[in-house]
Amino acid sequence: MAAKKTVLTKDKIVSMYMNYVLDHSEKPKSVYHFAKINDFTESEFYAFFGTTETIEKEIFKMFLEKTVELLNKNKEYEMYDMKSKMLSFYFTFFEILTANRSYVLLVLKEHNNQLKKLMQLSELRNSFKNYLIEIISDEFRTQQEKFQNFQEKAFQETSWIQLLLTLKFWLDDSSPAFEKTDIYIEKSVKASFELMNITPLDSLIDFGKFIFKEKIYNK
Repeated sequence: MAAKKTVLTKDKIVSMYMNYVLDHSEKPKSVYHFAKINDFTESEFYAFFGTTETIEKEIFKMFLEKTVELLNKNKEYEMYDMKSKMLSFYFTFFEILTANRSYVLLVLKEHNNQLKKLMQLSELRNSFKNYLIEIISDEFRTQQEKFQNFQEKAFQETSWIQLLLTLKFWLDDSSPAFEKTDIYIEKSVKASFELMNITPLDSLIDFGKFIFKEKIYNK
């Protein structure tokens, strides 16, 4: 009697795709080829994804969803202020990226075309913006006078740019345990929140000195 075929799921396809990219140092040449070597049909694939590019977008979205899931398991997280939640998000998100660094490096450093890189991150962008809406607190709005006139959309867009810059720093970071990325996160998040305060100068100068040192002296 033939063994019963394992039920295909979205998560299994994602896992197969990441393994293929890591094993071959390239993406599958076609859906047909990818399905054949993993012993399922094209029609089964299309039940979950339209193209292999869609899988790439889904992977980065899943990294974020896993981050939020882990954050919400911490009972103290709900009591954090907005800045602490953002810091917790960054550290957890980049821990997940580090656990998958070989894959992330392959797919993001493959293209010199920045637009193609951003397209891969489009679902991550949407999910991140939704996360930001969740952590903007009424208390923060009332305490930070300047934020009352600071549109949520602008906050989302600037935060997204900040995440991209942090991702670029992490991709280029060769320090042990990516400790320089941790410093970058602490300084950049602190500076971005103080931009919504009255006295941001000290943090901005501190962050600027760190970036200048990393980009100029360490070349």
